[in-house]
Parts: sequence; structure tokens; C-alpha cells
Amino acid sequence: MVEVKKEGIILKKTELGFENEGVLNPGVIRENGTIHLFYRAVSNGNYSSIGYCKLIDPLKVIERLESPVIFSQYDYESHGVEDPRIVKIEDLYYLTYTAYDGINALGALAISKDLKNFDKMGLIVPQISYDEFIRLAKSKGEINEKYSRYNEQDHISETQGKKVLVWDKNVIFFPRKIKGKLFFLHRIKPEIQIVVSINNLDELTPEFWQNYFLHIDDYIVLSSKYKHEVSYIGGGCPPIETKYGWLIIYHGVYDTIKGYVYSACAALLDLENPQKELARLPYPLFKPEMEWELKGEVNNVCFPTGTALIEDRLYIYYGAADEQIACASLSLDALLQELLIHKTI
Repeated sequence: MVEVKKEGIILKKTELGFENEGVLNPGVIRENGTIHLFYRAVSNGNYSSIGYCKLIDPLKVIERLESPVIFSQYDYESHGVEDPRIVKIEDLYYLTYTAYDGINALGALAISKDLKNFDKMGLIVPQISYDEFIRLAKSKGEINEKYSRYNEQDHISETQGKKVLVWDKNVIFFPRKIKGKLFFLHRIKPEIQIVVSINNLDELTPEFWQNYFLHIDDYIVLSSKYKHEVSYIGGGCPPIETKYGWLIIYHGVYDTIKGYVYSACAALLDLENPQKELARLPYPLFKPEMEWELKGEVNNVCFPTGTALIEDRLYIYYGAADEQIACASLSLDALLQELLIHKTI
């Protein structure tokens, strides 16, 4: 097994109004020796915005803003902006987040050239009802029965004056174009799906998504396989390019009599065809064990969302019990060698 060091808590909530209920699930990017964290900040009433802090080394915060850098501005995000992830593709930073309007949770995108000013591009995932989704997805035959369990919502089509849509979260771009085109992961429970080979975001039309769901089996990247991920899985950190493949740190969930347990998991995808799984750990990379992971706003949660690689040391930043931000570290080479022992093809 891979030796993982729990480095401890690096960021806690404050008395500031925008983050007085919790800080969690940061998007992370390292540029010119500086680590930038864009984190989910939760205020009273479970309204989320995105705060910012800067680290001079993987564990030391040297600057923290006293107001959010991204906050609710439009109806589709009226109840909060949540769980950012960030990558740099060519000369643009792509910051994806979950937009929540009180009813629907959907993936959205903001872009920046300087990590300071962000332009919101709106929702980039389908806005589709469960009935339409299931009609398209089942056109070629039966699909995983858990899609119904997690998404049908008693077939309610409208509530509080809003249409009830299939939740599509954990949107994460690959940090470079593959064969000249954009790729990104997303998640409709219970599996991780992928959008492949788009030239630009304008291609993500309703017609695009209808055709996509007609062939949904082709776009499922990872499905639950082991006990620690038996309930469902979802995206975690942005993919890391290695000589062996794209390293994917994702979250796996299983149900217990005390509720769900969220763990960090690892897999490898093919570099040129990331729809192909190459390897996967048959056990969690790390799981809730420490007090700050076991008890909080939501107990038993390690939710990885960002990394920083310094030489061979990979630092993984994660939401701990949905209340604070912690870090774990490990040898990247050791993780890759362990994954190669557990090839899936």
C-alpha cells in the first residue's frame, strides 16, 4: 500500500460573514512557486461563495482575502457557488464550480487570465429533466439502476417555480488539450462521465447533450467497483499528466448505518484516450480516520479537490468533514508504481 502522510488542517472557518459556517473543497493551482487556493466558503443558511488564500509552501498560508472572489450573481447560482476546481489551459485559467439555485446543482465555468478577475461563462452541463435523461439513456437498453435511485426525485418536474433537473456536478477540465481539443470530466450519480473532443464551449448545445445521452455508455469513464466506492463515485482533483497516464484522484462513497463515508481514491486513464481506464487502486488512497475527518458539518468525509506537486511529493488538499481544509501528502512515484500493480486492462 502507498504510504500517505496526513499533514493536518491548513484552513479553518473564521468569524467573517461569508465563511463563518465552514471552509472546504478547494481548487488548487501552483504557479511560479506559489500555491493558490480557491475554496468553498459557507455562510449562515448554507450559502456558499469562493474565497481565496495563498500558500508560500504546501502547508503555510501567507495571505487570505477577507471577502469572496466569486459569489452568487445570477439566478442559476442564487443559493451559492460551490466546490471549485481550477486548471490552466494554454493562457487561460478554467475555474469550474457547482452553481446551486436552491433546487438544482449544475456545473458552471469562470475563466481568468490573471487569477484575480474572473468572467463567468454560465452553466456548461445539460439542463435536462430526469424523464428526458432516462428516455435518451435507455434508448439502447438498460443502464445502471442507480441512475434512477439518485436522480428521479419522485418524478417531480417543478418545485418553487423552478424546473427540477438532473444534478450534474464535479466538472473538471483536463489541464491541456488532447489532440487539439478540450476534454472534461463531470458526474451524474453514480458514475464519472467524460466529455471528449470539443473545440469550444459553444458546441455544448441541447442537441449535443441529447446525442451524448443517446450514447451514454460510451462516455462513462469510471463506475463503482470496490467496497469503499460501492454507493457512488465522483470527480476529485484535476487530472495529473504522468508518463504512465492521467492520474485521477477521485472520491468514492459507501453507505453505513451511520451514513455515507467519503474517501480519496486513485486511478489511471490513457493519455491519448482518457475514456480508457488503465489501472485503479482496489482500496482507498486515504479515508476518514482523524478527528477532523470523522466529525464536522458532515461526518466521515475526505473530499479531495486539488493538488500541488513539488518534486516527487504530491500534496492533496481536501475538504475534511465538510467544515475545514486539510492536506495529505505522498510520493507520486510510489503511487504510480502501486497503480501499475493493479492494472485493469
